[in-house]
Amino acid sequence: MASAAEGDVGAVELSLNKLATSLGASEQALRLILSIFLGYPLALFYRRYLFYKESYLIHLFHTFTGLSIAYYNFGTQLYHSVLCIVLQFLILRLMGRTITAVLTTFCFQMAYLLAGYYYTATGNYDIKWTMPHCVLTLKLIGLAMDYFDGGKDQKSLSSEQQKYAIRGVPSLLEVAGFSYFYGAFLVGPQFSMNHYMKLVQGQLTDIPGKIPNSTIPALKRLSLGLFYLVGYTLLSPHITEDYLLTDDYENLHFMFRCMYMLVWGKFVLYKYVTCWLVTEGVCILTGLGFNDFDEHGKAKWDACANMKVWLFETNPRFTGTIASFNINTNAWVARYFFKRLKFLGNKVLSQGLSLLFLALWHGLHSGYLVCFQMEFLIVIVERQAASLIQDSPTLSSLASITVLKPFYYLVQQTIHWLFMGYSMTAFCLFTWDKWFKVYKSIYFLGHVFFLSLLFTLPYVRKAMVPRKEKLKKME
Repeated sequence: MASAAEGDVGAVELSLNKLATSLGASEQALRLILSIFLGYPLALFYRRYLFYKESYLIHLFHTFTGLSIAYYNFGTQLYHSVLCIVLQFLILRLMGRTITAVLTTFCFQMAYLLAGYYYTATGNYDIKWTMPHCVLTLKLIGLAMDYFDGGKDQKSLSSEQQKYAIRGVPSLLEVAGFSYFYGAFLVGPQFSMNHYMKLVQGQLTDIPGKIPNSTIPALKRLSLGLFYLVGYTLLSPHITEDYLLTDDYENLHFMFRCMYMLVWGKFVLYKYVTCWLVTEGVCILTGLGFNDFDEHGKAKWDACANMKVWLFETNPRFTGTIASFNINTNAWVARYFFKRLKFLGNKVLSQGLSLLFLALWHGLHSGYLVCFQMEFLIVIVERQAASLIQDSPTLSSLASITVLKPFYYLVQQTIHWLFMGYSMTAFCLFTWDKWFKVYKSIYFLGHVFFLSLLFTLPYVRKAMVPRKEKLKKME
């Protein structure tokens, strides 16, 4: 009997491997995408049988399904998440609502994640237990901060902190259900404990007392995710980061090297877009995506949105891409890191430290640091350029010429995606020997271009902005 069961498991493994090979993907990647899609039948089961049931049953369902998904993808390595969740619960109970608990949580959870990166990282993109663990790390740090805020005088908190502050004392089962929720365990999105508890209590619905009318909004996000998945599957064999390292790429004309990087930089993000859209659909289906009503009384389902697709595809500015991409993670960093560095009294320094945190959160490879360093530089230069155009009568007049706007848009988008690809090169190639080789092949164009602008734009501003405009700006 045992040997027959082992044979069945082996046959499934072989079938998965064959299917993954035929799709041009790894077996781990196929397991991941299957696990993400599994969220839909689980969400339907939850809607049908558990939506208004006792809280402990819902927590148990989320914990059991999340653990099962973790075991399917990572086997016994799921103990990493179990250990961190249990220890986090003990930190909250034993240290209480103290700054010591917050600092202990931050140091322990980040150290555990970074140690995981150190012992498992290779020079390639591997799907290991550290992938969902980075999502879990932010969840648990946010949980500790919200619990700490729950012990403060409400008047001393900002309106945002009041919204997320945890007044009660979470049980281990509640923390586990929150951490292992199947719609977000693997790739996000981030959401607060308070929002999760509203789901469990049946409050996240557009029809009070009834199951949310969210099937159509969920299917829309699923359909959009499938569209990106098909596009990525068809194009991924032909547009790869590996080609950037080949002699063929290096022998291309400089302009063709840049154009390949531009196209690849746009395309490589589609795998993230796919995962986030599909998981958002799961969250909407359960009700977790409910975000109150708009001014017209129409239900909003964007509480778990990680993508603003139209903004992502059409906005010609880097800040537009940042605002449309990985929204919940960016919101988490803003809420729990950037805004809590207010005591530094310097927005640029706070932003730089936030990006450094994000780089380390992604991993220990030098490519992450280079990518987020480029983002920091590009955003500063883009803001300087936008301010210059706005304050200079000559440049603002040129920018307002209607017939030239399509040309401006094309130039902006070309610069935007070329240097997005430039930044993503370091992010996706990880190690310095790889990204350095590619950057060298295009003469470090991104660094040269934006560092030159950083130092020359102040002089251009001095020449093109009238003194009265400068005085107004100072006032």
